[in-house]
Amino acid sequence: MEMSLAQAAFIAAKEANSAQFSPALYRKAEVAYLKAKSAYKKKFFDKAKRYAKASIYYAERAEFQSLKRQAFEANDPDGVFNENF
Repeated sequence: MEMSLAQAAFIAAKEANSAQFSPALYRKAEVAYLKAKSAYKKKFFDKAKRYAKASIYYAERAEFQSLKRQAFEANDPDGVFNENF
């Protein structure tokens, strides 16, 4: 079940352009997801579950941060505030 949730969370982060707007969190989610898939394939289910949960955590944070930055940039087209979130 965690693998399915990890996949869905990772896809949602990808569709939110997290690679551009939140690259560090997106990369952490991607690495954890790939490790979860690898562990699951090798039948290390406990390890796969841990990596899947980590991937979900990072993917959801990346998606939220990405959407937040996109909304902020849409409301600040001149870059007046240009703060690091």
